[in-house]
Amino acid sequence: MGKMVVALLLLLALMLSINENRVAVEAKICEKRSKTWSGWCGNTSHCDRQCKNWEGAKHGACHAQFPGRACFCYFNC
Repeated sequence: MGKMVVALLLLLALMLSINENRVAVEAKICEKRSKTWSGWCGNTSHCDRQCKNWEGAKHGACHAQFPGRACFCYFNC
């Protein structure tokens, strides 16, 4: 019984340490309005493609911004 408790505690400690390492690897994402997009953003896939190809972003998406919709690019901070 005592050996089993020790083994379970070691397994739990291992699982927690693996989870902490995974969280530390994740990068923060920063949102910036596209500098190359002009006009109304109606197609997120076009915005995504332009952000990736022209601005070196990870991805892009159309979002509401008064008075319409704008293309926003997402970069690693």
